[in-house]
Amino acid sequence: MRHLLTPLDLSVPELDRLLALAGEIAADPAAWRGACAGKKLATLFYEPSTRTRLSFEAAMLNLGGSVLGFSSADSSSVSKGETVADTIRIISCYADICAMRHPLEGAPFVAARFSGIPVINAGDGGHQHPTQTLTDLLTIRRRLGRLDHLTVGLCGDLKYGRTVHSLIAALSRYEGNRFVCISPEELRLPEELRHAVKDALVETAGLDAALPDLDLLYMTRIQRERFADPAVYQRLRGSYILTREKLAAAKPSMPVLHPLPRVDEIDPDVDGDPRAAYFEQAQNGVYARMALIVTLLGLAGAPLEERAKAVPTERPGLRCGAARCISGAEPVPPLFSPAPDGTLRCWYCGRPVAGENDPNRAI
Repeated sequence: MRHLLTPLDLSVPELDRLLALAGEIAADPAAWRGACAGKKLATLFYEPSTRTRLSFEAAMLNLGGSVLGFSSADSSSVSKGETVADTIRIISCYADICAMRHPLEGAPFVAARFSGIPVINAGDGGHQHPTQTLTDLLTIRRRLGRLDHLTVGLCGDLKYGRTVHSLIAALSRYEGNRFVCISPEELRLPEELRHAVKDALVETAGLDAALPDLDLLYMTRIQRERFADPAVYQRLRGSYILTREKLAAAKPSMPVLHPLPRVDEIDPDVDGDPRAAYFEQAQNGVYARMALIVTLLGLAGAPLEERAKAVPTERPGLRCGAARCISGAEPVPPLFSPAPDGTLRCWYCGRPVAGENDPNRAI
C-alpha cells in the first residue's frame, strides 16, 4: 500500500506516468466511468476548502465511486478530543481511500502510520500539498509541453505557501529548472527549501522586473489564516497585484497559474488574457486526482513500485518547537530523520533542529 504525503513520495518516472494517465483521462473522461464502482473515498477536511475537497469528490464520482466524510473539524469527533490516529483507524473500516486536509503540519503523516487504506495529503498547514502539485504539473505540461529547462516565477506568500513548497520540490528534480522567488522579506522561502535549490534560486522583491524572463508565473495570495498577528497580514496584503498592463512585459507563451482562491493579487482583467491558466488549472485538478485515485487503488495505470523508505528515529529527549506541528498538539512519538544537508529534522513538519534563538527549533 502506498500513500501520497509529499511529491517526493513519487519517483520522477512514477510522476511522469501519473501525468500521462491524467492526460489520457482529460482527453476522454467518459471512458473512466465505472473505474471505481463500489469504492469509497473518505474526505477528512479539518479546515475549509472549496477546490481541493470538491475536486476530490468530483474525481471519485466521475470514476463511479462514492464519497463520505466531513468538511470541518467542528463536524467531526476531533471536537470531542479524538486524535488523528484514532480517526483514521475508524475511517479505514468505512472507506477504501482517504484524502486529508489539516491545519497542523504532519497530520497526514500521522494518519499514514495508523491507516489501513491509502492516505492522500490534501494539504497540511504550510507544509505540503502534493495533489495541487500534480494539478500544477499537469497544467504546465499541457500548456508548455515540458517540465524541464523552465524559468519559474513564484510570487507572493512563499513562507507559508504549501503549494509553492510542493511545486519547488517536484520541479527541482527536472533538469535545468530555475526558480525566481518574488516576495517581501517576511515571506521568503523557508531556509530548508532555499538551501535545497540554492544553485537554481534567485530571490527578489520586484515582480515587474522579473516578468520578461519567466517561462511560467505562479501567483499566490497572502494567506490571512497563517498569520498570528493580523497587523502583519494587513501590512503585507496587496504586496503584488498582477494586471493586464504588467503582463504586457511577459512572454506571449507564459502561463499564469494560481492555486486559488485569489483575493486581490490577480486583477479580474487578466482573466481574459489567453495566458490566464488558473481556471483551466482547477479543471485539471479533477483529472490529476482521478489518475491518482485509480493508481493508488491499483485499478488502472502502471502500479507504483515498492519503495524502501527511510525510517525516522524516535528521540525521547527532543521535541519539535514549531507552533503548527502536529507533534505539539497530539500524543505522537518524537520522530526525527536526517536530511541530505546533514541536519536533523522533525519527521512530521520537516523543520530542522536549529539554534537556541530559532522559535521553530526542536528542544
